[in-house]
Amino acid sequence: MNSLPMTSINAAVGSLPATAVPEREKPARTSQPSGPARPRHRALHWEHVWLGVLLLGMLGVLLAAIALPVGALLGHSFLSADGSFSGGAQYLAYVRMPGVGRSLFNSLWLSAVSSTLCVALAYVYAYGITRSCMPLARLFRAVALVPLLAPSLLMAISLIYLFGAQGLLKSWLLGGTAYGPFGIIAGSVLWTFPHALMILCTTLASGDARLYEAAATLGAGRWRSFCQVTLPASRYGLMIAWTVVFVLVATDFGVPKVIGGNTQMLATDIYKQVIGQQNLSMGAVVAMLLLVPAGLAFAAERHLRARQAASMAVRAVPLAPQPHAPLDRALLAYCSLVALAMLAVMGTAVLASLVSFWPYNLGLSLKNYRFDMMDGGGWASYGNSLRMATATAVLGALLSFVSAYLVAKPSRWRHTRQWLHAVATLPMAVPGLALGLGYILFFNAGGNPLNFLYGSLSILVLCSVAHFFSVAHITQLTALQQLDAEYERVADSMGVPFWSLLWRVHLPVCLPAVMQVAGYFFVNAMTTVSAVVFLYSPETTLASVAVLAMDDAGDIAPAAAMATLIFATAAAGRLLIAWLDAWMQKRTQHWRQH
Repeated sequence: MNSLPMTSINAAVGSLPATAVPEREKPARTSQPSGPARPRHRALHWEHVWLGVLLLGMLGVLLAAIALPVGALLGHSFLSADGSFSGGAQYLAYVRMPGVGRSLFNSLWLSAVSSTLCVALAYVYAYGITRSCMPLARLFRAVALVPLLAPSLLMAISLIYLFGAQGLLKSWLLGGTAYGPFGIIAGSVLWTFPHALMILCTTLASGDARLYEAAATLGAGRWRSFCQVTLPASRYGLMIAWTVVFVLVATDFGVPKVIGGNTQMLATDIYKQVIGQQNLSMGAVVAMLLLVPAGLAFAAERHLRARQAASMAVRAVPLAPQPHAPLDRALLAYCSLVALAMLAVMGTAVLASLVSFWPYNLGLSLKNYRFDMMDGGGWASYGNSLRMATATAVLGALLSFVSAYLVAKPSRWRHTRQWLHAVATLPMAVPGLALGLGYILFFNAGGNPLNFLYGSLSILVLCSVAHFFSVAHITQLTALQQLDAEYERVADSMGVPFWSLLWRVHLPVCLPAVMQVAGYFFVNAMTTVSAVVFLYSPETTLASVAVLAMDDAGDIAPAAAMATLIFATAAAGRLLIAWLDAWMQKRTQHWRQH
């Protein structure tokens, strides 16, 4: 990159005459246009044109993948079953259905209880990791994040083996049943625990030591400092974590479907309307109603993050945890108990997939992994998931990097870049079930030129990329915004086109973030259920959907086996991407070591 500008500079200097120029000739020379400048202006013009084309093209891709399916969902909710416009009649018809109020009430109170329990448990766990001197803190953090690699269905299946009709611990329920509110709350807390933990660890890791020094000077003990300094400083993180978990539980489909029993929720109502009754219009109505709490929670989360960022002092002093033996031992015992409980729950499903007949014959066997003899598509479903997740990782990492670059770096087209950013962050407020139903209504339309994608593996890849696009886009945007704008100014002054700067500077510097995003897409594409449950065809059945099919057919052990295989594949894929990231950093990131 450096040789090109030096060559042009040397050529320009070599073209000047060696003799001095008389004073009277200077006005004539300066009044003439410079020869080499004109091609550069033309080059700049074409660079701006190509950048504008790329910006509009990226906006078009995101509109087709995100905004238009959501718009189709909204429009279809005002149509009757025969396709005629009905205004709000469909909403009124749904509200008058028996059990609708119960579904809404269950979705709200189960999500609220699950969020409260999850955040309370995760806060103490995060406090032990970040604010104590207990040993093995990194190990406890790694163990708590393991459920991110498994589908939520795995937790629900494990609870069936522990507390179901043949469960090992069913006596703990004192005659109660695991199928219903208990199962939904327990399963939701288990699979959302890592999400709350990551937010709270970030919150507690940014303490200001000056506040604790002032509290100690005023005679406050550890408990009073915790109540008057730590908790108030954590309030925004706690509210953000609660809001995020609430949305995850309210929009989750897997746990209520597997262990919810007869408990009605909005997410399962959508599934019944679309799959059970083939009523897409009524399914669109329920999906739009599900968008309301998700959208409100998304807006609240954005507001709370802004408040949290504004409350962080610029001159804050990092807080170093001080050893306190009784507290450290108590937190070590608590974190050990929680970590063992999570490993035991996940290990139950793994063990159940390897035994002959639970709980009567616990001899080890691989018969549950003979998927070709079960419902759900067999081993072909696993192969489809592997191909889909790999394609999602590559395409998602590429598109999110390009979208983040187009939002962060160009200096023109401000309004278009704002629209691009708005569309890129829209999926954060759209549940997977709603997005998947929107894909049916948009891509299956007869006049849509993209109709050829419907029923193929490509639409599953596109929907998975769109479903998880917001987090990836924001991650890449954060990495790009850390680069000084001086790079663009210097490149522009030296005649370096934007694509060279993008390839030689921006991509190498942001390569770690790109690889992290690729791992994020791979894991989520392997484990997702809600976004793809409406879109598969008999030839494109996925492993996560096969778990549902086998569970519906009563083959719980093979369902546990497939869920275990998904977990193992997600973990292996994440490790492989981490190794590839380390290898590429050694080859491209030598400058970071100096």
